[in-house]
Amino acid sequence: MTQSSVRPETAAEEAGDGSRPSAGRSWLDRYFHISQRGSSVAREVRGGLTTFMAMCYILLLNPLLLSGPDAAGHRLSHAGLITATALAAAVCTLLMGFVGKVPLALAAGLSVSGVLATQVAPNMTWPQAMGMCVLYGVVIVLLVVTGLREVIMNAIPLALKHGITIGIGAFIALIGLVNAGFVGKGAPVALGTGGQLTGWPVLLFSVTLLLIFMLQARNIPGAILIGIVVGTVLAVIVNAVGDLSPKVWGGSPPELDGSAVSMPDFGLFGHVEFGGWGSIGGIAVGMIVFTLVLAGFFDAMATIIGVGTEAGLADEKGRMPGLSKALFIDGAGGAIGGVAGASGQTVFVESATGVGEGARTGLSSVVTGLLFAAGLFFTPLAQIVPGQVAAAALVVIGAMMMQNARHVDWADRSVAVPVFLTVVLMPFTYAITPGVGAGVIAYTAIKAAQGKFREIGVLMWVLTGVFIVYFALHPIESWLGVK
Repeated sequence: MTQSSVRPETAAEEAGDGSRPSAGRSWLDRYFHISQRGSSVAREVRGGLTTFMAMCYILLLNPLLLSGPDAAGHRLSHAGLITATALAAAVCTLLMGFVGKVPLALAAGLSVSGVLATQVAPNMTWPQAMGMCVLYGVVIVLLVVTGLREVIMNAIPLALKHGITIGIGAFIALIGLVNAGFVGKGAPVALGTGGQLTGWPVLLFSVTLLLIFMLQARNIPGAILIGIVVGTVLAVIVNAVGDLSPKVWGGSPPELDGSAVSMPDFGLFGHVEFGGWGSIGGIAVGMIVFTLVLAGFFDAMATIIGVGTEAGLADEKGRMPGLSKALFIDGAGGAIGGVAGASGQTVFVESATGVGEGARTGLSSVVTGLLFAAGLFFTPLAQIVPGQVAAAALVVIGAMMMQNARHVDWADRSVAVPVFLTVVLMPFTYAITPGVGAGVIAYTAIKAAQGKFREIGVLMWVLTGVFIVYFALHPIESWLGVK
């Protein structure tokens, strides 16, 4: 629902001119400016519920992404990951509701979780990885406070921003395909196992994936969640009828072990370590933090302003009530998620679904946050969902992120080549940093070859130098005699 669809009798209220007298209005109405923004408590509750239904899949996907081993071979508890994901989302979304007072919900960013799982944890312990997550959150908060966040946003070419989003989408989709067993090891990758799809789980992944795409094509609200629920029900039936071995499901069969309700597992809370990174070197640590900042940086401001505009809260210059607070909370979400053990938190574009149902204030975020808090006690239900079924949602999210390709001018080689390298190298190297680095270097080199030095900008030259060192780190260390 856009601003133009607001009821005529509430137009003055939404304009924020204060013409509606406060007498007779409840404290809830006054605190969240519900009447002033042309909404109602019922609409806010409905919007908050819709947003939760649209994004609660994160309770399944984030644990799936963070399920791998760290450098020491240790894995995070699945129940602990579900609790941590729900806890961090609840805290950050409630903060956005009560402090920011805007209809925006936060949860673990899949791009950040992807970096943690594939680039950070394999080089250190999980507590150290969460420590890096806290550091990246602190960096983003400092960027917001100093105003540098917007400066950096403006310095990086728009095409590269789109390329980074597209590349992360392709990377996340590949993770989903690999986790489902649809893509396996081959030359260098292959279809399934030995060039063919084997087993019921990968078939259920395919059915779930197609169902979600079909529901989205019909504009069905909560398509991802509906698809996961249907896929899980089918998995339970197949597992019961076929009496399949737990190994078929990767050790986690779709079965309810005991009660559907349990106490939260806070075992991961506060397991954060700073330091002990000497084995990978200072430059590598700096690049990891930089990569995490990139992963959680670009979409947040655009999402906040985009959803705010849809809600009729932002003006033509992107200014909206609580923008600075919203950006601050989004940045703090990185640190909060790291402390909780759930990866960095960021604003979800699914917040727009709640706005479409009429949400205009922070009350809807409070409702969403409370629902995430309630999810803390339903970990057993979330554990029923097979990883192969949940992986279908990763592919869907990847496809949604790929839609940014329509904004790229593919006829301009100075744009097309850097974006192409950014997009393909992320999934092909199974890492985000190489894609970003190759894109930045290619952009600077091509623009310089065209003699368009002024279009590059000082910050892009600096980033180019940093990434050159990143790619040439091993030869440089060998030349310097560093072991």
